[in-house]
Amino acid sequence: MTSTPQPPSSPVRRILVTATLAVAALGLAGCGAMKAQNPSGSLKPVNAVAMAPDARVMLAGADVVAYFTEGRHRQGSPGFRSEYEGVAFHFASAEHKAMFDAQPARYLPQFGGYCTNGIVYAIPWGGDADSWLMIDGQLYIFGGQASKEAFELDVPGNLALAEKYWNEEVRGRNSFIQRAQRLVFKVPHYQTGEQLAKAVAEARARNP
Repeated sequence: MTSTPQPPSSPVRRILVTATLAVAALGLAGCGAMKAQNPSGSLKPVNAVAMAPDARVMLAGADVVAYFTEGRHRQGSPGFRSEYEGVAFHFASAEHKAMFDAQPARYLPQFGGYCTNGIVYAIPWGGDADSWLMIDGQLYIFGGQASKEAFELDVPGNLALAEKYWNEEVRGRNSFIQRAQRLVFKVPHYQTGEQLAKAVAEARARNP
């Protein structure tokens, strides 16, 4: 009697699908982007890009100190450069470089500089240097105004979720593998961009 092949169990299927997606994501992303976002130091993963001669530059060269000292996004210059945990940082002045060198951890964007609202869903993706919030003296980057507004619907709740997923899943993991997995195996509270936009519109209607 010939037995009928059975489909893989759910945990096995999850592993197989995740592995397949990870390979596809890595192939689509290219080696440059993968290398830029995944340094070997404690900042892995990080929202960085390759900017010759550096393999990875935080936030495409935005001056992370300017958010704290000037309350604005300001582009840095390769002429004022520091390196921390394998990631290069650019600054707009020698003064800002010196401030960072003295206390680098103080000026780091939270969640590796990725969109904070993406980390709410365990997805390290996006993050525009000119879309940001300062909360309790810490810098949070967003993937545009829409992501920022969605996050602001429930700052304490969303921040707690982001902290949870960053610490439990994202920190120290390859950004492309994590992203691929969570774009398929979504968190229970996942909402699409359309759903978030609708929620923001409804909140505005209630509180014009």
